Amino acid sequence: MQNIHSPSGAARVAQPGRMNHLDLFKAFAANLIVLHHLAFYGPMTDHTAILLPGLTHWLAQHGRLAVQVFFAIGGFLAARSLAKAGGAALTAIPRRFLKLVPPYLAALVLAVGAAALARLWMQHDSIPASPTPRQLFAHALLLQDVLGIESLSAGMWYIAIDFQLFVCMAILVWAVHRAGAPMRSALFAFGVAVACAVSVYYVNRHSEWDVWGLYFFGSYGFGALAWWATVPGRSRAAAVGAGLLIAVLCGTALALDYRERLAVSAAAALVVLVLSRRGRPVLAQARWPAFFGRIAYAMLLVHFPVCLVVNAFFTRYVEAEPLRQTLGVALAWIASIGAATLFQRWVEAPLAALVQRWQSEDATPAVAAGYRRTA
Repeated sequence: MQNIHSPSGAARVAQPGRMNHLDLFKAFAANLIVLHHLAFYGPMTDHTAILLPGLTHWLAQHGRLAVQVFFAIGGFLAARSLAKAGGAALTAIPRRFLKLVPPYLAALVLAVGAAALARLWMQHDSIPASPTPRQLFAHALLLQDVLGIESLSAGMWYIAIDFQLFVCMAILVWAVHRAGAPMRSALFAFGVAVACAVSVYYVNRHSEWDVWGLYFFGSYGFGALAWWATVPGRSRAAAVGAGLLIAVLCGTALALDYRERLAVSAAAALVVLVLSRRGRPVLAQARWPAFFGRIAYAMLLVHFPVCLVVNAFFTRYVEAEPLRQTLGVALAWIASIGAATLFQRWVEAPLAALVQRWQSEDATPAVAAGYRRTA
């Protein structure tokens, strides 16, 4: 869909949900996270490093930056969805929890089983210990890192942080609405910018804060500002201003204390802003971006247990030879995509449908009316 310009010069851009560039980002980030964990935890990639030392080192050290892309996209999507809730934004918090946690708990069961199987075949630091009731309870509440409890699977910290960030955004949206301003107003952009400044200038510079969402709010807020710039009717000048605000917040923060993660998230947010206002799909005929966009959450949840089992199997039964172990890395990557596809189809989607049906039956008329008024 092409941009349509009004007589006043304001551009009506296509709804971001109709573009596939977000799915492209998800596809890139999800696969890079899988490869990062394969490279970081080994042991198969300990042998791959002999064949591909530069690539293996880069994936182990820098592949984790892909999560910053997820934060930027998450902020964009959270702002867009909460805009529909408006004054009822706080009611979206339990809905978000119920969307994230059921498949997350199912993946934890898979992770515990995978670790038990892996312990039969190898001994390695990457295998989590058998869970305690306290661990399981903390994971169920997304509080394992806050309480200093060892995670049962790699990447689970992101789910907890994502929920905290969503709560922060919901409170911000509610406060903007209480002030009598719509989400698309400059007050929302100002509030996000202030929260970003607190994060990037202070909180994100102290690693002891990394168990809290505010540590990552800079990256999340960059995505929210990108959404604000793409609201239908937003003038080009305002959109350029939002882009400059992202650049200035990131640039000054990097000058104060260089952090590669902020540069990655700001770059992702700016590209999303430009592509969203462009109003035309990227790789319009390709179906794979939508596929990876659909299974991205499942990949985050299940890839580590799958990679752990493949690592253990190749350690026990396959010769410790670089080429063969590298084939194991490729197999683990492909298996992670396959497992995520099955998990999304047979676990995540049915659980989401069940939760949605329960919420529809349990919703009070007042809440439902609030959503209708603000949609």
